[in-house]
Amino acid sequence: MKLGKLVTTAVLAVGVLSSTGCSRNRQEAVIKANEADKAVAVNPEGAIAMYEDATRLDPTNHRIFFKLALAYRKKEDWDKMAATLARATQLAPKFANYWFERGFALEQSARKKAVPWEEAKEPFQKCIENDPNFADCYEELGNVFLWTDDEQKALDNYTKAIEHDPGNIGYYPKLAGLYISLGFMKEAQQVLTEGKNNAKPGDKSLFWVHKGLAIVAQDRGDAATQVAELEAAKAFAPSEGSESVTILWDLGSTYATLNPPRTQEAIAMLKGFNSRACKGAKSASFKTECETASTLVVKLGGTLQ
Repeated sequence: MKLGKLVTTAVLAVGVLSSTGCSRNRQEAVIKANEADKAVAVNPEGAIAMYEDATRLDPTNHRIFFKLALAYRKKEDWDKMAATLARATQLAPKFANYWFERGFALEQSARKKAVPWEEAKEPFQKCIENDPNFADCYEELGNVFLWTDDEQKALDNYTKAIEHDPGNIGYYPKLAGLYISLGFMKEAQQVLTEGKNNAKPGDKSLFWVHKGLAIVAQDRGDAATQVAELEAAKAFAPSEGSESVTILWDLGSTYATLNPPRTQEAIAMLKGFNSRACKGAKSASFKTECETASTLVVKLGGTLQ
C-alpha cells in the first residue's frame, strides 16, 4: 500500500472516531438536559448545574441553552440569563421567543440599574422582526421606550400589543396609564372601556381597568362613578399583595371625602388599610397614606384602635 493511501485511511479513521465522539456527546447532552427538566421545578440549582454540563457536552444545541436560561430566570439571575440567551440567539436567530426572553432579562437588569435601558431595545425589536404577531414583545418594547423618555413610541407599541392580542386585558391599563400621565383623559377612557368590553368574566386584569376608570372619573369630578369603579375594582382585587392593600386606601379615602361622607364604610376601609400597611417594615412605603388615614378617621369621629 502506498504511503498516501495509508495517510488517507488514517485521516478517515480519525474522522469517524471524531464524529462518533461528537454524536455521543450530543446524546449525553440531551440525557443530561432531560434529567434537568425533571429537577428544575423543585431543585433549580441542581438543574442549572446539569444544564450547564449539557451545554459543555454540546455547545451547538440552542434548545438546551434556552432551558438553562429559563432556569436562571427562576433564580432571577438576570445577568446569566441574558448571557445564556445571547448564545441561544446566535445559534437560532430566527426564534422570536429567545429574543423576547433576552430582552426581558435585560429589562430586569435595567430596573436594577445594572445595565442601560437601551440594551433591551434590540432584543425586543428582533423578536418583532422574526414574529410580527408577538404581542408581548410590543408591550415590553413599549416599557423600554417609556423608560428612555420616548412616550410616543411607547404609545405606539402599547397600541400594537392590543392590536395583536385584544383579548389580553392586561395591555389596556398600560396604554391608558400613559395617556393619563400625559393628560389625555378622553383617550384613556376609550382604551379602558374597550378593555372592559373585551374582558371575559372574572379576568383579574379588570382590577386595573376599573382603577383607571376611577382616576378618569375623579379627574372630571364625577364622584359617583369614581366610587362605583373603585368598588368594582375591589371585587377583582387578590386576597394578598399590594393591590389588596391599596384598594382599601383608595376606597376608604374616597368614602371619607364624599359630601356627605360614607362614614362607617370609610372608617372600616381605613382601619383595614392601617392594620395591613401601617405597621412594621411596610409602613415606610405608605408613610403619607398612613398619616392621612389617621387624620381622616379622627375627623370622622372614629379610631384606628
